[in-house]
Amino acid sequence: MNSSTGSRQVAATVLHTALMLVAGIVFAYPLLFMLAAGFKPGDAIFTELGSPTALIPDARWSLANYRAVFEKGSIGPYLINSGVIAVVTVVVGIFINSAAAFALAKLKWRGQGVVMTLIIALLIVPFEVLAIPLLLIVSKLPWVDFANGGLATGWLDTLHVQMVPFLANAFCVFLFYQFFKDVPDELVEAGRMDGAGALTIYLRIVMPVCKPVIVTAAIVLFLGMWNQYLWPVMTVHTAHARPVMVGLQQYFGRTNQWGEIMAYATVITLPVLVFFLVFQKQFIRSVVGAGIKG
Repeated sequence: MNSSTGSRQVAATVLHTALMLVAGIVFAYPLLFMLAAGFKPGDAIFTELGSPTALIPDARWSLANYRAVFEKGSIGPYLINSGVIAVVTVVVGIFINSAAAFALAKLKWRGQGVVMTLIIALLIVPFEVLAIPLLLIVSKLPWVDFANGGLATGWLDTLHVQMVPFLANAFCVFLFYQFFKDVPDELVEAGRMDGAGALTIYLRIVMPVCKPVIVTAAIVLFLGMWNQYLWPVMTVHTAHARPVMVGLQQYFGRTNQWGEIMAYATVITLPVLVFFLVFQKQFIRSVVGAGIKG
């Protein structure tokens, strides 16, 4: 009986491993194909499209496509713009969204339920509905023009127009709110008894115990800002503030060399993969913890 049970367990483990391997190949193959295509001339990409040797390096592989992307595509400044936008949004956004969630979850004030209802309602409103009204608002807002030493009207063609409207994120507020609700009230009360104010409790008691949800919110904000396309297309019309996704579309319109396009796509995908791989343990821990609590 024990031998039979052991055999079934081994068979189940082998089957599970095989299924996970197949699933991993299915999901990873498009990324690997994109990476490999960036090293090939255009004709070789379509010649080997259905061949098992498509991912195997050969004598035709070179860095020519990547050199062309950096020489002709202005991808360097676009990467810097997207990096600044994503990092600033992540850092400032985590503070704003977590502070709002702390106020909703652990403080008592009038209208608390109404505000939480509005935040939940915002989760079902697509950005496309808000894009035009938001565009009209930011086109009339004042801003300090450092170049000319005065005030300017309108935020168009700037980096901050791509950041400020997205610092407060309804999903991240709700994410922090759900986590803060599970933080024991005894910790907050103990802080109050020691004379700590709301800000001190938030910074020194609550935030240090919620690293997994911070990482999850950081990934959500980073991916959202790095992949922005519609809003930059509407608000940025010059190259100095253009992000990588808009740059990819413009580069695609100027060339028919698929090797260069794949190289461009690979370059702008690598930061996302690196960011996720660095924080994947905390992200998985947050997802698993949310599943256990639910």
